[in-house]
Amino acid sequence: MTNANQTTAEQAHTAKCMRNASLFLLSQAVSLFGSSIVQMAIIWKVTLDTSSGVWAMLLTVSATLPQTILSFFAGVWADRFPRKRLIILADAGIAAVTLALYFLLQYGNAANLLPLMVLISALRSVGTGIQSPAVSAVIPQLVPEKHLMRYNGINGSVTSVIQFAAPAAAAALLSAGPFNRLLMLDVVTAAAGILLLAFVNIAPAKRDNTAPKNTFFADLKAGISYAAGEKPVRRLLITYGAFIFLAVPSGFLVALMITRTFGDNYAYLTAAEMLGSLGMVLGGLLISSWGGFKNRYRTLTLGLVCYGAFSVALGMSYVFWIFAAFLLLESFFIPVVLTAATTMLQENVPEEKQGRVFGLFGAIYSGFLPLGMSVFGPLADIVQIQPMVLVCGVLLLISGAVNFSVVIPAPTSQCR
Repeated sequence: MTNANQTTAEQAHTAKCMRNASLFLLSQAVSLFGSSIVQMAIIWKVTLDTSSGVWAMLLTVSATLPQTILSFFAGVWADRFPRKRLIILADAGIAAVTLALYFLLQYGNAANLLPLMVLISALRSVGTGIQSPAVSAVIPQLVPEKHLMRYNGINGSVTSVIQFAAPAAAAALLSAGPFNRLLMLDVVTAAAGILLLAFVNIAPAKRDNTAPKNTFFADLKAGISYAAGEKPVRRLLITYGAFIFLAVPSGFLVALMITRTFGDNYAYLTAAEMLGSLGMVLGGLLISSWGGFKNRYRTLTLGLVCYGAFSVALGMSYVFWIFAAFLLLESFFIPVVLTAATTMLQENVPEEKQGRVFGLFGAIYSGFLPLGMSVFGPLADIVQIQPMVLVCGVLLLISGAVNFSVVIPAPTSQCR
């Protein structure tokens, strides 16, 4: 084959991979949009009907805890079974329990079915926990290596937009019509996502032959051993966990910091929420258009250092518009860190172990975030939040400096 013909064949193959990957991301975005709106609507509906903080808390926990617990175990399934089938079954399962709630509400109201709604919310969370590791593991099978950072950036931007829009959309739809009709949105979007996914060609993942026995727990143990024993993966997971933990004061205690520093001003709180979301969307757009440095760790370092620097600046700001500007800039680099970490795992973890590693990746986020809240939340009642933000920002700067010299060569694309 001549060089010209080879180049043409490679371009055609790359274009085919990109179309396949784009269709996959579209299918997941459609499904996520409906699911996010309905989950938010369920929480709000019960809160409005009962005015009970206890029931709101139970629904929130039921929507997150099963996913947290199941995530790593579901990673084993993503390595043992066809990932496309897992994603479809999880999506269909979430839609099925939502449809069951729709029919049950024909004979009662939300206030009379509260325990059942908690159970439905938990089952939906189980479906999400099964789906997430499989989705992360599929992307490197579809996307050529040189475009992975861009596609992860696009995926992150779409997720941020959906999370930003879901509360407003849920409120508007709850105001416009009956709650039970809103539930059908999840069923419709799940069906549309599954239909789109049916046209995506996903090759079967390789099987892991490192486990001495072909059992669930043997695969689980092999996945943990790999993550703990492979130095680049271990280092990356530790860095990611440290980022999630240290970002809690500047990311999740912002509303408390605004209230204590600038007073009980709803306009300030609303502006901060919107600017934080806008920063994440813009950061995702940057990484999707730029693609990051060739040395992936330099991209991770950029995110860590800039987030840390703007966290320090945020902790030193006592004029609101300056505070808001630094909040926007700080949020801008969250998707840079998350996209870089996700991409490096996709590029460097063997295909047959990616489900388990991404299950662990999700469990780290779900574990270190509440750990940070349990540490910094009570501490914020003892000391000012600003010193915590400053110290955590400095530690993130140090983390970025430590990672600056690390080089992990990216392997060839898995797209086929």
